[in-house]
Amino acid sequence: MNIEFLTVSLLVVASPGTGAAVTIATGLSRGTRTATIAALGCTLGIVPHMLAAVTGLAAVLQASSLAFEVIKFAGVAYLLYLAWMTWGEHGALKMEAGGSQRSDWEVVRYAVLVNVLNPKLSMFFLAFLPQFIARDDAAPTLTMLQLSAIFMAMTFAVFALYGAFAARMRERVLGNPRVMAWLRRSFAATFVALGAKLALTSR
Repeated sequence: MNIEFLTVSLLVVASPGTGAAVTIATGLSRGTRTATIAALGCTLGIVPHMLAAVTGLAAVLQASSLAFEVIKFAGVAYLLYLAWMTWGEHGALKMEAGGSQRSDWEVVRYAVLVNVLNPKLSMFFLAFLPQFIARDDAAPTLTMLQLSAIFMAMTFAVFALYGAFAARMRERVLGNPRVMAWLRRSFAATFVALGAKLALTSR
């Protein structure tokens, strides 16, 4: 396996982003198990972008300014929605000391949509993966799928670790209302900042 691919992939996955923020918030709000589910949701959210790149749809998205802008601003709107829900202690990211009635499906849905509504992921797969496929590769599509699977596995592992670490801090956080309020507002501000960053990005 190309060490350069593994290194760059790790740097991309480990860098702060929306998926990491969602997983960490979930770890703080609901513990290790649900944080792992959120990490899985973020990973599943990569699949549509991977398939788009493999089938060539990402090239169409890159060529169409309207399609790119529509998906981009849908992602911005969803991040602002997450910020509002987090600030007001609603939704899957609500921090609570007791048991939660929120389903695992709700957590997965939140996490999947975060990545599905990020058109930059399609651009990433389209521009990044082909660099590690040899010109004389007899099965480039298969190689791309294999590299994508490795990238997704790294995403799940790193996000799960983020969530587990956050869950270790859970008891301290939930016992301090001031810390809970600060974290809630910090995550809300993070989602707003990420939404603004996405809104300002271009192809």
